[in-house]
Amino acid sequence: MNNVIVGIDTGKTSAIACVDLNGRTVYTATMRFAKARWFVDSIKAAGLPVVIASDKKKANDAVAKLAAIFDAVLFTPKEDIKVRKKQEYSDMRKVKNVHERDALSAAMAAYKHYSNKLMQVERIAREGDAEDIDKIKGMVIKKYSINEALKSLKAGRFVR
Repeated sequence: MNNVIVGIDTGKTSAIACVDLNGRTVYTATMRFAKARWFVDSIKAAGLPVVIASDKKKANDAVAKLAAIFDAVLFTPKEDIKVRKKQEYSDMRKVKNVHERDALSAAMAAYKHYSNKLMQVERIAREGDAEDIDKIKGMVIKKYSINEALKSLKAGRFVR
């Protein structure tokens, strides 16, 4: 199962959007009056979350709890993501409604935040013939250095 970055939009109608560590949308879903179990099951269906993201500067309790449940990094933007930016993030991607658009915007903002480091991991891992680049990327997002992640995987000590 691959690592994903998960954007969450909560409310009467809630949505999640998951992107892989290359920024490709891999899953979106919407539910009215969603309970915590729906979020957990939906996220598990998409992959292993390394980042749970909000489109708001201050994540609400539900988003923070989901990050804790999955031991994922909680990402919040420096300021609330504006509608214009949300439209840019979701342009040319399959979203069914504004809730999925907002969730995808959160996921894409988090991906963009980490993208330079993820590209660096990819380059270094390929040069070193590392096998599971996705795991290395996930470890680096969780604050391991690239070298620590490479050494851990080579030694068989993968840390999630």
